[in-house]
Amino acid sequence: MPIRRLLTFAAILLLAGLAPVLLVRAAPFLQGIENWVADYRVATMTPAQSQQPDIVIVAINEDTLARFPYRSPVDRAFLATLLRTLEAKGARAVLLDVLLDQPTEPEKDQALADAIRALKIPLVVSHGGAEEGLTEGQVVYLNEFVPAERRGWANLVKDNLDGTVRWIFPGKNGADGQWQAGVVPALGAHLGLNPPRDLTPIAWRGRPDAQTAAFRQFPAHAVAVLPPAWFKDKIMLVGADLSDRDRHITPFRTAFAGNAGVLPGITIHAHALSQLLEGRVAPAQGLGLAVAVGLIAAGLGLVLGLVEISLWLRALLGLGLVVAIWMAAGPAFARGNILLPQIGPSLSVMLGLWLTDIWRGRRDRDQKRFVQAAFAKYLSPALLDDILKDPSKLSIDPKRRDMSYVFTDVAGFTTISEGMDATTLADVMNRYLDGMVKVVFAHGGTVDKFIGDAVFALFGAPRDMADHAARAAACALELDRFAQGFLAAETAAGRPFGMTRIGVHSGPASVGNFGSDARFEYTALGDAVNTAARLEGLNKYFGTRVAMSGATAERCPDIPRRAIGRVVLKGKTEPIAVFQPLTGEEATGGFMQRYAQAYAAMAAGQTEAMALFQALAAERPEDGPVALHLERLGKGGSDDLVVMSDK
Repeated sequence: MPIRRLLTFAAILLLAGLAPVLLVRAAPFLQGIENWVADYRVATMTPAQSQQPDIVIVAINEDTLARFPYRSPVDRAFLATLLRTLEAKGARAVLLDVLLDQPTEPEKDQALADAIRALKIPLVVSHGGAEEGLTEGQVVYLNEFVPAERRGWANLVKDNLDGTVRWIFPGKNGADGQWQAGVVPALGAHLGLNPPRDLTPIAWRGRPDAQTAAFRQFPAHAVAVLPPAWFKDKIMLVGADLSDRDRHITPFRTAFAGNAGVLPGITIHAHALSQLLEGRVAPAQGLGLAVAVGLIAAGLGLVLGLVEISLWLRALLGLGLVVAIWMAAGPAFARGNILLPQIGPSLSVMLGLWLTDIWRGRRDRDQKRFVQAAFAKYLSPALLDDILKDPSKLSIDPKRRDMSYVFTDVAGFTTISEGMDATTLADVMNRYLDGMVKVVFAHGGTVDKFIGDAVFALFGAPRDMADHAARAAACALELDRFAQGFLAAETAAGRPFGMTRIGVHSGPASVGNFGSDARFEYTALGDAVNTAARLEGLNKYFGTRVAMSGATAERCPDIPRRAIGRVVLKGKTEPIAVFQPLTGEEATGGFMQRYAQAYAAMAAGQTEAMALFQALAAERPEDGPVALHLERLGKGGSDDLVVMSDK
């Protein structure tokens, strides 16, 4: 077989095997499906096991709290008596999952503090710090109340995507820089086990049957009257089992209704502790397994693509391979303790088949290539003039320079366009894009590309512009005026159209001709470009049409604007200032002046900020930034820092 063909097959195998793995991890929707099907296997196929013999949950439930004059904090004298009773009845060790971060009744507080220090059996008490939302005073009180050797972080590790608990929290460094284990690893260390120091998947314990829990559980208020034999040499996990707090999503929620899959924190700790106690290993999963399975699936797709059968039959067999992958996942987990990925390998099979079919030349793509070539780039007069004067600019020689970037997009236009015939769609888009391009050119910008209804424009390339930021900001305002006028005209004519959102940012990027001698595109690449694109998308969250970064705003002080917030983009750690550029009339109005006062109060952490924003909301309930900050303040926000969880 020729070397070139081998290299082609190797490239197909690597691309089809690895690209879906990366895609699933980068796309929240796909990763969410992958997580769900894996969780469903855990919930429905975890082998049944007898009730755990060494761990007992002592639940502080509604009946327990009903015995006290107040629900929270839990009565300290009761907890003190409970700890002494458990020790007296022969308990092997105790985990107290109650955060003792504030004083109650002095005598009762002292009784519990004395009990914690006097207990002779291993004891771990839940601990927290500033990162867990405690105030400085709460941290000081908690540290004084619970000795360092009795502490364990109460943290539960939740998936950022769906909030599901899937891992044992190993611990972290405290404020003093010293390592402190999580509650489960800390208790494991007291018991002579080898607790993990890294994030470890939980090996969930199976139930004996549908009616029996994996762990025995007694109400905390009944411990005093229950037989000592029920507690002797048992590890006691004391914590809340209430319907309204400290309940967390687990993989079991995919299969069980109600609260059966949303477990109390103390029950999750029991699953993690039983794993350490029994030396069980969590199901094999992770990036290495995903890559290996993806390559195998891509290889199957590649082989199928080489079989001399009709395209339709080959596609049908490809679907059969996908079905086989899904059918194999259950036995792999139930018998082999392996959580096989399913979405990525399914895509790898089809991608391997598709790429191989392309290589064989079985589909005619000439028309598609023509369309791509026709719309791949749109040269501005400035760029064309530069190239005519200096043909060397056609060389593949990108340069890094400081520029400003404008991204625009029409909200919901994909859905709107589906209701238009081809002629109407072409007419609307041609008129819209023509107007947008004329605005960009009027401000000296370069239209880098169209992406459907979206426009990407550069300022500061290919020719240098000392005032590129001011040009970009002014252009954004005029684009907004044009787009609003266009929307009004289309609406009046009975044709649906969406609002245009615009993002503006300034910073360094690589700009030039990227590609090959036969096919290239003049464009800019870099983090600053991505930031501008993300600012455009954040308008939806801010309730604005134009969002401008502080990097642009500080270079054009003459452009009026109002502050939106200090925004931490997803995947970033440092905030960037975000503003909404204003017209002169908007900036001098009383509303914007009152907004500036309310924003300053919020940024300074002043309590009167809420009232100021409420007044603004009453005046203009449709104002996006006012609604945004009013909602944030209502949820406990205290300053102008906005942390984005979505792109």
